Amino acid sequence: MNFIEELRWRGMIHDITPGTEEQLMKEMTRAYIGFDPTSDSLHIGNLATIMMLVHLQRAGHKPYALIGGATGMIGDPSGKSEERSLLDENSLRYNQRSIQTQLEKFLDFDSGKNSAEMVNNWDWTSKFGFLEFLREVGKHLTVNYMVAKDSVKNRMESGAGISFTEFSYQLIQGYDYCWLYENKQVKLQMGGSDQWGNILTGTELIRRKIGGDAFALTCPLITKADGGKFGKTEEGNVWLDPARTSPYKFYQFWLNTSDEEASEYIRKFTLLTMEEIDMLIKEHQEAPHTRILQKALAKDITIRVHSEADYMAALEASEILFGTGTTETLTRLPVYMLLSVFEGVPQSEIAKSDIAKSISIVEFLTDFTGILPSKGEARRMLKDNGVSVNKQKVTDEYLVGMNDLLQETYILVQKGKKNYFLVKAV
Repeated sequence: MNFIEELRWRGMIHDITPGTEEQLMKEMTRAYIGFDPTSDSLHIGNLATIMMLVHLQRAGHKPYALIGGATGMIGDPSGKSEERSLLDENSLRYNQRSIQTQLEKFLDFDSGKNSAEMVNNWDWTSKFGFLEFLREVGKHLTVNYMVAKDSVKNRMESGAGISFTEFSYQLIQGYDYCWLYENKQVKLQMGGSDQWGNILTGTELIRRKIGGDAFALTCPLITKADGGKFGKTEEGNVWLDPARTSPYKFYQFWLNTSDEEASEYIRKFTLLTMEEIDMLIKEHQEAPHTRILQKALAKDITIRVHSEADYMAALEASEILFGTGTTETLTRLPVYMLLSVFEGVPQSEIAKSDIAKSISIVEFLTDFTGILPSKGEARRMLKDNGVSVNKQKVTDEYLVGMNDLLQETYILVQKGKKNYFLVKAV
């Protein structure tokens, strides 16, 4: 497997330095990508760069994942219009452990000579004194060189300015590359296209400080519908942590992509082969309404990021929400999935002791929950077959009791085709 050819057909190369492909063809190459622990979860913007490491390892090379315990205390100004909030060391350590757990889902850390390795730049950066850093690192790069970087220039031209703290970020990241080059024989740094300037700072530092040849490779950024990038401090992110973005919402994100997006994402985020993807695209074009491409994308990526059980639960949840699910599938949903699916629908509470006595459906819909304004309207809707309890049509003779509680707590009421209500027994 040729790593560069693999990335090229998948549309995962944005910039690449001369000689990179030759280096990768010549020998098993050690390469790294950095992840700043400024949040306790990675997101799908990170997933594109994670997939670069996955393909690198599958091609027989050795991936390094660098956790930025030191750089995370500063904050990368790349693509930012204002200064980041600085996190304390304990928060960074917690985030670091969480990110490491997520990366272990994708990379093989026990596969022999090209096993993935995790490193933390705090381990070498924290040993530097300020004056020593200026002498050993700062003297090799001019201010003119650093100011010319887009991440710095854009902030200065915007009028927002840039602190010395963030200005120095590229020096520290550049030294990371230099340290890994000298101590781990890492010859390639990869990342998103917004990291190109920082990565080149590293290659330049290696050239000036130790006379070495180092290489750089970036992939296009994954952007949101409004054109903004996915980032830990940006709004509207899709996170890899199920506590931040539930498996159901995660699945729905991919399922709801446009045909154009799905065609791009299935190349960048799955391990399906060119032949498999071409076949899926062909089948999709023959029957676009079936959304074959989106379903294949959503299934593959939900299973790999979460689990097959989470995928099946998300699939059943989708069927429930869009009308094909049954009472049986609803009762199987775990609470977190149920709440995720029906987030935002009107909710009310009822005493569990009242449920235990059994309540007529008419009183349940009016006096106890206020789902319908009057008993007359409740009876009319029930007569017209317009009310469901836990996906089952009910009549005006129905009694709501303990057997109706989902996970011993919730009752799902549906009025008409699209109006849902969630009742919680407390």
